[in-house]
Amino acid sequence: MRKNLQYALFDLDNTLYPKSSGLMGEIGNRMNRYMVERLGIGEEEVSRRRVAFLKKWGTTLNALRRHYCVDPDEFLDYVHDIRLNRYLQRDPVLDGMLHRLKLRKIVFTNADARHARRVLSHTGILQHFEMIFDIHMLDFINKPDRRAYLRILDFIDARPEECILIEDSPSNIQTAKELGMVTVMVGNEDRVDGAHYHIQNITDFEDLLATIPE
Repeated sequence: MRKNLQYALFDLDNTLYPKSSGLMGEIGNRMNRYMVERLGIGEEEVSRRRVAFLKKWGTTLNALRRHYCVDPDEFLDYVHDIRLNRYLQRDPVLDGMLHRLKLRKIVFTNADARHARRVLSHTGILQHFEMIFDIHMLDFINKPDRRAYLRILDFIDARPEECILIEDSPSNIQTAKELGMVTVMVGNEDRVDGAHYHIQNITDFEDLLATIPE
């Protein structure tokens, strides 16, 4: 492992738990329902608009804040009002890996800290993270915006080369790579993502870390 690596910055959704859990799919369904029920957008329009929103703004929330003056806390409470036991369970293998990991561990997410804490608690790994850097701490400047990464680097007083980002989003990976972070893509089957490294499951990170040259 590189001696200068100090921080592991973990994305949350579809990274610290597998995409196959279906949780993010349900969150997406609730975003669609919010747009239909609260904003009056036709069901046939929702998917098209969300694709455009994500391309321009990075998150559905930031697009809705700008176009519809949506209250972010109301939106986040609505879309995360999910019974997590239907999708997640305790993960003792991941718990053990994080316990052995010597890097300082931070969650870096476009979601809010309340959702992050619920997910981390439900999987039994909350205790391993010294900080949750969420959309509120980012002042709604979300990944993949370069300013979000610079803000966390400033907050933890770290250089990009001291950080390794573990993510499932190619666009979020790209910004980190351009800044000089080491990047790891999780679970992107086609691997056309530009990351330095690729792992299929988050529990493969420990073995990968041991192979990174100094």
